[in-house]
Amino acid sequence: MKLLHRPNLFGWSRFDEARNIDFHSVLWTRPAGNVAIDPLPLSDHERRRLNELGGVRKIVITNSDHTRAALELREATGAELYGPFAERGSFPVRCDAWLDTGAEVLEGLTVMALHGSKTAGELALVIEGTTLVTGDLIRAHRGGALDLLPAAKLSDPREARLSLRRLSSIEGIDAVLPGDGWPVFRDGRRALEELLASLEESSPLLTAPA
Repeated sequence: MKLLHRPNLFGWSRFDEARNIDFHSVLWTRPAGNVAIDPLPLSDHERRRLNELGGVRKIVITNSDHTRAALELREATGAELYGPFAERGSFPVRCDAWLDTGAEVLEGLTVMALHGSKTAGELALVIEGTTLVTGDLIRAHRGGALDLLPAAKLSDPREARLSLRRLSSIEGIDAVLPGDGWPVFRDGRRALEELLASLEESSPLLTAPA
């Protein structure tokens, strides 16, 4: 389990050969109980490190394609499980609560539901005002730049770009930690703005502010 850009953020990863990128999970350590986001299976080493860091109190799943090893982790730790409100009728695992834009479940965590991705209401999470954690919509196939989910997988390309515009307008974002692909540890908001600008230049869809 790797220390990330802040002393209370850790991560672990698995390489996906089909997509040629890493999948990532995030652990946010906090005195009131640690939070795991989109947890992948844990190696023995990672499991020992997790225990050293205080275990897990809550698990957040950003979308139904990122359930990963959430059930195993809940069974091992007794953690509460949170999923996206928009998928509550079809989510593949039982959740203790559902999250939507503006949900206030944890101090220091801002929740946004995104639209236009491959699943309804995919969650984006802002930790302590500086770190954006994304599920599938925002990813990074090359170091130092962000990408959008491929157009063929978007349920609504215009809504997806509106969601990106909302994310790029958040002040104070320094890091972007995608669930899939390279993280951006510095100038995260600028990377979001650059992605939006490149999409607008190649195929303008947005005619009004989000």
